[in-house]
Amino acid sequence: MATTLGSILLGTADPHRLRDWYANAIAAGTDGEGFTEVTPTMFACTFGDTSLLIDGRSDVADKNPEPGRVILNFHVDDARATADHLNAVGVTWLVELEQRDGGLFGTLVDPDGNYVQIIELAEG
Repeated sequence: MATTLGSILLGTADPHRLRDWYANAIAAGTDGEGFTEVTPTMFACTFGDTSLLIDGRSDVADKNPEPGRVILNFHVDDARATADHLNAVGVTWLVELEQRDGGLFGTLVDPDGNYVQIIELAEG
């Protein structure tokens, strides 16, 4: 039996705020199908074969104290257009879009302080 990564769960003290941010910043600029309500405090959006779950939890702080521990990487077809969209919705950049070995990379910060990267891999 093969093992696959089916979902990633983001625990948050404010699931509605985080869902709205991801819906505006990321889901609108990708092939995400849009967030659906799973429970009154849990939301899910599918990106390819992986779902992003946002779950309201009382055991997490408002801000992530170690945001570099896990970084969500969203691979996009057009990083410049995605960055323009992200700028239009007012995201906070940790590292603005830049050319690196292997492609274009940009790192932004979600409202909980988690790091999120957009990546456009170079051909080959």
